[in-house]
Amino acid sequence: QVQLAESGGGLVQAGGSLRLSCAASGRTFSSYNMAWFRQGPGKEREFVAAIRWTGGSTYYADSVKGRFTISRDNAKKTAYLQLSSLKPEDTAVYYCAADSGSWYSGGKYRPRDYDYWGQGTQVTVSS
Repeated sequence: QVQLAESGGGLVQAGGSLRLSCAASGRTFSSYNMAWFRQGPGKEREFVAAIRWTGGSTYYADSVKGRFTISRDNAKKTAYLQLSSLKPEDTAVYYCAADSGSWYSGGKYRPRDYDYWGQGTQVTVSS
């Protein structure tokens, strides 16, 4: 089992950057594939990015490709999401999630594919 805690959210102007962190507890963080989702006001939770447990493979939602970068440091038991060139439509609560299953090269985009969740961190982008 793993517990997740996000941090790094805040208020930023359009075009700005933020780095979100997801700190994990437990000894098996390195065995989990990690992902970030977000949920905007009045919207469903949507996939943002995912990274394989090895850190060697990633995939992104089309809406953030080229602007966001997911990474992880297994020694620090932390996953990251670097947000750049932010737009007002990126405003949302951002959640990290852990998947104990096998890595699927086609991508796991559904919230139900993930076993553990953090409580989220708010990102607000002003125009």
